[in-house]
Amino acid sequence: MSHPLARARIVRALAALVLSAGGAIAPAVATAQAGVQSVPAKAPSTADVEFMAGMIPHHAQAVLIAGWAKSHGARTDVAILCERIVVGQRDEIALMQRWLRDRGQDVPAADATHHKMKMNGMVHDMLMPGMLNEEQLAALDKARGADFDRLFLDAMIGHHAGAITMVDALFGSVGAADDDVVYRFASDVYADQTTEIERMQKMLATVPVAGRP
Repeated sequence: MSHPLARARIVRALAALVLSAGGAIAPAVATAQAGVQSVPAKAPSTADVEFMAGMIPHHAQAVLIAGWAKSHGARTDVAILCERIVVGQRDEIALMQRWLRDRGQDVPAADATHHKMKMNGMVHDMLMPGMLNEEQLAALDKARGADFDRLFLDAMIGHHAGAITMVDALFGSVGAADDDVVYRFASDVYADQTTEIERMQKMLATVPVAGRP
């Protein structure tokens, strides 16, 4: 069975070919090419809203712990990775907030620590897949030097894997990712974080283990 992301890409590609037949360009595609976000013609799917809202605290935690690199003595390559995470994911948080705001949805703060899931009329605070709990955050915050590098890389590998799980769930939901912004963003998250996991695994293999030479 093909991967949900692959199936979604095939469907989107076929749709684009149909809509562009005869030289016409679909309005949503033309708008995206012009760099202008259109007002949605219909209400967003619940899956899209939950994905965008849930990914904000997920990204926020990544920005938080990546921001500790300099003060916690991260080695150069880890510090460079952390800087990229901070810059890139801050921009993506702004994109998600704008998408939610434009659609009249609740907008989590840029430094949100939990996702507020509404179920049966009640709001539940929850950590998204791969996010560190309070004890894990405290342990990472206490670490310095190689200990920080090792704990950070191990944590961020799991963090990225959690984001990929969220993308898989999105593309596996009926009616999800029909919105062009959500589709492109989720696809980018999947591709970028898969690549970064491979890079971090190689970096982690070179970090000395405590008590070993």
